[in-house]
Formats: sequence, structure tokens, C-alpha cells
Amino acid sequence: MMERRELMSSRKGFKAENLNEEGCSHDEAVKTPSCERASKSYGARIEDNSCEEQHALMEKVVSRENMIAALKRVEQNKGAPGIDGMEVEELLPYLHKNWAQIKEQLLEGTYKPSPVRRVEIPKPDGSKRQLGIPTVLDRLIQQAMLQQLSPIFEKDFSEHSYGFRPGRSAHQAIQKAKGYIKDGYRYVVDIDLEKFFDRVNHDMLMARVAKKVKDKRVLKITRAYLNAGIMVNGIAILATEGAPQGGPLSPLLSNILLDDLDKELEERGHRFVRYADDCNIYTKSERAGHRVMDSICVFVEKRLKLKVNKDKSAVDRPENRKFLGFSFIRLKTLLIRVAPQSIRRFKDKIRRLTKRSWSISMERRINEINKYIRGWMNYFKLSELPNDSVKLDSWIRRRLRMCVWKQWKNPKTRIRKLIGLGVYPDRARKMGGSRKGCWTLSRTTQLNLALNNAYWRDQGLICLVDIHKLPR
Repeated sequence: MMERRELMSSRKGFKAENLNEEGCSHDEAVKTPSCERASKSYGARIEDNSCEEQHALMEKVVSRENMIAALKRVEQNKGAPGIDGMEVEELLPYLHKNWAQIKEQLLEGTYKPSPVRRVEIPKPDGSKRQLGIPTVLDRLIQQAMLQQLSPIFEKDFSEHSYGFRPGRSAHQAIQKAKGYIKDGYRYVVDIDLEKFFDRVNHDMLMARVAKKVKDKRVLKITRAYLNAGIMVNGIAILATEGAPQGGPLSPLLSNILLDDLDKELEERGHRFVRYADDCNIYTKSERAGHRVMDSICVFVEKRLKLKVNKDKSAVDRPENRKFLGFSFIRLKTLLIRVAPQSIRRFKDKIRRLTKRSWSISMERRINEINKYIRGWMNYFKLSELPNDSVKLDSWIRRRLRMCVWKQWKNPKTRIRKLIGLGVYPDRARKMGGSRKGCWTLSRTTQLNLALNNAYWRDQGLICLVDIHKLPR
């Protein structure tokens, strides 16, 4: 039993470690770097579990050490509340009062998870991604289960699978793909699984879990999480298929089901890389690619009961496809680059942060931009095409010059500010009296001289180029 004193002392220990983590959303609940870091936390504990131990797996799940580690992870990840409205900060006091009862229910196999809260996340193509946000308590229990289930399955997963696994990352997947292309596999079979998390067959998934998990209580609660359903307008809708995205257990369950695909591709001798539900298979010819596409689609739809999105799947040159936000370009050699779609998404975000009608101080605007730039570039600094960063930096500064010109408003203020920043008076007066729009004037020589690179550095704006130069 986790006593109040033990939990309080453990929480103080967590704070002392000073570990900073971000919450997982999707593009953001399935593919973001914070989820990868979460998977590494239990990687060091991977070990063999005997059959006898697995019959007492629930005792390991609710053990003091395991629950403290799970609590630490949930507190670090933070995240939005579920249907009960409980915030992460409220979890520890709730456990002080109710943990004994919750633990008893888990050990007896009578615990019933709450339905998830439905959240829609916009996707780059304009569609919506459905996320299911479990309650904070259910996130804690799922995390505790994940820490015990992962070692059981991890050792048998494919070397070609990189998504949400300890010691593996999206960057490694991209580097592996680059290696295949350099070895002469010039075509990619890009398979997109349509609404994968909404179409997972519960019986097939549980059959695969039951092959290695013998504790019926763990199997029962895993099935209960799959069937928990969604709360919509106060009405709980039971789920008959699918695995809700947003909970700690979902990535592992997806890897368990898609491991069949990995094993099939390995048996056929294909070169491939899979990250969650994104799978790229590399071939030496277009004809071979189409043959692989046809046969794998049959396997996915007949054997795994999933659906391949024919509109988004294709056989093409890797340079023309996007994989985990990256693409490739051939100059003197093959280089990794940020995919054009990712750059468009980046610009859309910066446009929102530099919207002229958003009346905030320049200091706050720059802080918001810096926060986004750091997160974006920490992921995309794998790009080997630094010219993209140079162009984006220039474009961001122009957007900010437009905002400044808008804030100065009347001609007299503009003239006075320009002169104060070193522009010749006659040129300043000509600029100040111009009737041209803010965006057009933001690229003029006078405004570039007044609000130059040094000016923005003094204002605290960070550059993509500077982050790109940092060691990877």
C-alpha cells in the first residue's frame, strides 16, 4: 500500500531531479518527441519475465516502486483533465484518500475505467484527428501497466520498428531510411493506415496480448480500457473497436498489433522502416514497389482487419514523399530535408503568432515565437539543408517588421522611430508618408536597416540557424 508519507517523500524526490517533460498530444499523441522520452523511462527495466511471475503481474503493477515511478511520469507529462475534470495537481491528494480502495479493486479485477474525453486535433490536411483523453487516475494506472507490460513485449519487437520504444526515435528511423535509399532502393512504398486507432480489432489485439500475458486481471483491465468508450454530451458511447489515442497504453498496444506486419515484411526480406502506423518499404524499382503495395494491402486488410488509405498511399521516389515530417533531396549527394508540408505548417503557426490584429506587446509576441521555434527546431534540426532555416529566419523577421510598422500607426510616430533607428530624415519622411501596406513596406531597404538582424537579437528573438548549428 502506498502510504501518505511514502507518496509525499517520493514526490519531493521527483521535484529534486528537475526533469522537464512536455505532455503528449498527437501529431502530438502518436509522433511527438515527448512521447519518445516517455518510452525511454522504462527502457532500463527491460528484463525477462517468467511464466510464474506473469500470473502475479497485477501485484507488480500496483507495487509501491512501480506506482511511484508511474506517478512521477504522469506529473511530469501534465496534460489535460479527463471527463471528471481532475487536474494532475489534484491526483496525489486524491490517492491519499482513495488508493487503498483503488488498489483492492485492481487486485480483485473489479476496477472499471472511466470513458475518455473526446478531443479533436486539426491535421495538416484540414481533417480532424480524434483523441481520447483518459482521466488522470486512468492515466496513472495505464502508465503503471505500461511499465510492466513493455518489457514482456519489447524484446520480441522488430529492429525495423522505431515508434514509442526505449532507445529509439524518429530521427533513427529517418537515418535508416536514408541508408536504404543510398544502398540503391530508390522507390518507396508509402503505406498509410486509414484511421488506424479507430479501427483496431479488439479481439485480434487481445489475442496477441494474451499470448504473453497470463494474469487474467491484467487482461481484463486492458480489455476494459479498450471498451471504456467515449463521453459525448454527457452520454457514454461504448467502443466495439479502436484504441483511444491519448493514453499511455495506446502506443504499446499499436506496436503489439502491428508487430505482425513487421514479421511479415521481415519474412519476405523487405527493407522497411515503421514508426507507429507510418510504414515505408523500400524497393529498387517502381514495378517491384507496386507489387509489394498490392500484396501488403491484402495482408493488412485481410489478416489485421485494418484499412489502407489508397488516396494517401503511393509508390514514388522518396524525394516526393513525406515521412515523419521529413523528406529527401538529391544535390551532390542524398540529403535529409524538412518536408515542404512541414514548412507550410510552420509558417501557418508563425502567421497566427504575428497576426497584426493580435494586440499584444512585442516582448510577449517574441516569447511565444521563441517557444514554438525551439520545439520545432529541436525536432527538425536533423535536416541537412540549412538553407531552409536561413530563409525561414528572414521570413520571420519580415513578419515582425510588419507588426512593428503596424504598431507605430501614424506617420509622425513612424518618421520619429525611423530617424531614431538611424534612417536618414528625408528617407524616413518618405517612408512615413507612404500609402503602401505594412507587408509591402516590411521588405523595404529603410525598414530593413532600421529593424536589422542585430535589432531583433537585442529584442531576444532566437534564430533557427543558431539552433541548427548546435550538436545533434
